[in-house]
Amino acid sequence: MHVHWIQHVDFETLGNIKEWISKNNHTVSCTKQFAGDKLPDISSFDHLIVMGGPMGVYDTEEYPWLEEELQYIKKVIECNKPVLGICLGSQFIAAALGAKVYPGPIKEIGWHPIDIKNKEILSFKNNNPTVFHWHGDTFDLPKNAELIASTKEVPHQAYKYKNAIGLQFHMEQTEETIQQMVTHCKEELEIGGTKIQSEEAILSEKSLFESNKNVMFNLLDKMGQ
Repeated sequence: MHVHWIQHVDFETLGNIKEWISKNNHTVSCTKQFAGDKLPDISSFDHLIVMGGPMGVYDTEEYPWLEEELQYIKKVIECNKPVLGICLGSQFIAAALGAKVYPGPIKEIGWHPIDIKNKEILSFKNNNPTVFHWHGDTFDLPKNAELIASTKEVPHQAYKYKNAIGLQFHMEQTEETIQQMVTHCKEELEIGGTKIQSEEAILSEKSLFESNKNVMFNLLDKMGQ
């Protein structure tokens, strides 16, 4: 299988998804939007992964390529290819499906629990696992989409629509990728908030990477079947 992924900023990478691709002997290619790369022909890949970034899908004046990417993701979904969107990527999928994306009621940054609605899709051992968040925007649930995870403050955390899955949170993170996010987005931590953890609290968590990775790998396996 050939996996193509879209990168919006140089410090948000595939994380442990790179290990999953290598483990399964898949091939991979990347569009670096920040470098001006062109999006490939949809027929050239089997699975699309849309990663995160600090911009919003509505920031089209500052990032003119956002509208083109939005229409591109819509076409990939229509072609019935698996599409996984993480954080900004989940917002892209929601917008491509006609849902509204907008600033959420609260920023969630750090390790916070979610409420799982469908354990077949997100196969954590319990219904309230702790995952890594870094988002301020949220979205309405797309029409005909199934909600698969929530938090009390931001109800739409994960959803499935046919061949597409959107995750507001980050199960792909490694110690290295979280360090990169903290380094490049430290100003958001300094603002503070009821669900914004300190840099020390974020970086001190070591015990959750393996369980999150296992669920991510299981999700990717199912999407590729």
